[in-house]
Amino acid sequence: MASSSSLLSEEQFLCSICLDVFNEPVSTSCGHNFCIACVTKYWDSNDLCQCPLCKETFYPRPELCVNTTFREVVEHFKRMTDEVACDVCTGTKLKALKSCLVCLASYCETHLEPHQIAPPLKRHKLIDPVENLEDRICKKHDRVLELFCRTDQTCVCQFCTEADHKTHDTVPIDEECGERKAQLGKTEAELQQIIQERLQKLKDIKHSVELSKRDAKREIADSMRVFTALVQSIEKSQVEVIEVIEKKQKAAERQAEGLIKELEHEITELKRRSTELEQLSHTEDHLQLLQSFTSLVCTPPSTKDWSEISVHSDLCVGTVRTAVSQLEEMLNKEMEKLLPEVKLKRIQQYAVDVTLDPDTAHPYLILSEDGKQVRCEETVRNLPDNPKRSDRFAIVLGKDCFSSGRFYYEVTVKGKTKWTLGVARESIDRKRNISLSPEDGLWTMLLRDGNVYKAGTYPPFFLSLKEKPQKVEVFVDYEEGQVSFYDVEARSHIYSFTGCTFTEKLYPLFSPCNHAGGKNLAPLIISPVNHTDSLNYGVFHKSFTIYIYKSLHV
Repeated sequence: MASSSSLLSEEQFLCSICLDVFNEPVSTSCGHNFCIACVTKYWDSNDLCQCPLCKETFYPRPELCVNTTFREVVEHFKRMTDEVACDVCTGTKLKALKSCLVCLASYCETHLEPHQIAPPLKRHKLIDPVENLEDRICKKHDRVLELFCRTDQTCVCQFCTEADHKTHDTVPIDEECGERKAQLGKTEAELQQIIQERLQKLKDIKHSVELSKRDAKREIADSMRVFTALVQSIEKSQVEVIEVIEKKQKAAERQAEGLIKELEHEITELKRRSTELEQLSHTEDHLQLLQSFTSLVCTPPSTKDWSEISVHSDLCVGTVRTAVSQLEEMLNKEMEKLLPEVKLKRIQQYAVDVTLDPDTAHPYLILSEDGKQVRCEETVRNLPDNPKRSDRFAIVLGKDCFSSGRFYYEVTVKGKTKWTLGVARESIDRKRNISLSPEDGLWTMLLRDGNVYKAGTYPPFFLSLKEKPQKVEVFVDYEEGQVSFYDVEARSHIYSFTGCTFTEKLYPLFSPCNHAGGKNLAPLIISPVNHTDSLNYGVFHKSFTIYIYKSLHV
């Protein structure tokens, strides 16, 4: 087999399960290689899917694919290590131990002995056994190819360097092989690195698929819960609407019945008078006619003015549409109550690109070149006086201001023990001590002492949070007078200032606070908004609205 001088040892090409050269090799995510049949049989016979070498457990069981690149390397190794037969042996040929480049023959251990003891033969060039020794002889000069021409990238003999390759760059084959082997080793290392990167990427993709499946199951469960609650509400509303319609219809029927009776009574009286008038007109009794004329003709019958009286046929018009409007409003409330991340999803459409303004930064603060990070230094920088700069608090404002509409941005606060976030009106006093509260034009949320969260009210309102936020969202609705804070990763609401009256420009406000003896050196980072892949609110809302209308036959 291969000698110790080979670039790669035989052990590197042996499967640790069958102890033979790899056959259809596969690689596991932990970086070990096995025959595909061997590792498949090993996993089939064990309860756990583990690496036979390092015992790393895989879940779920990976789908193995043949490592085609490594298989080619193995096949090349097999071709290099095929046994060469002794050229002298008769009958059963023994395995050659060495090949002689002078004799152009290969010898087993017995027939190699003369080359080891005879002085003339001892000078011959012996190498590891190889096939086709004639390929190692120069066809032109019939000499051993013992040099390499780097100019023409070909093997040559000594006579070649004195003729066609006289001015070329030639080196001994051993020297060139040494460099090529080093290059091969580097290439192999790079190849293994690429393989490991691809395996890791494969592992990441499969992990992403598992996470996607888990999230899909969770969102299906959430949507089922929401739909069930809302369908029940719709069914209840439908019953109520029907009851209202039926009550209105019965009331209309009762009204009509009363009017009908009254009209029938008037009609009866009028018919009676009409009969009396007809009889009177045909009487021959002049005295009776004159006596009855006044009561029958001059005195009008007692009747009601029916011109403005009617039974409305549209008593129920609008009832269903009103119910639908109420259900749609209820839908929005239920969505936000049962799926808090939906509100965050809706808010994210108002994301803005915030950049820090160095002219407003306190001298303690250091801003990144891109204006997306701020941290606090131990020493005060000597900066020119600027009316926009805060001299009392270690704060910095955003470059852009907002005087209408809604805006939203996210800030990473991971690793900090103190910070302040929020918005400030343009006219805040930057040269004296002020409170971080709406009374002085600031709407803020604060972290102090590593785990004490407060809303910047006066006095401060302490917040009880289940989890420590790593990324905080600040959302402002200018017209509604609202400033809200959310935990982005937990998709949960933290605190809101409501009922505010904004009359000035508002600026995003940031304070990394002091360094706290090195415990609070982490920066505040304005993060790009990563739109959540939560339940699609638009599709949900549309499908549910269609369902409402179909259910109520509108």
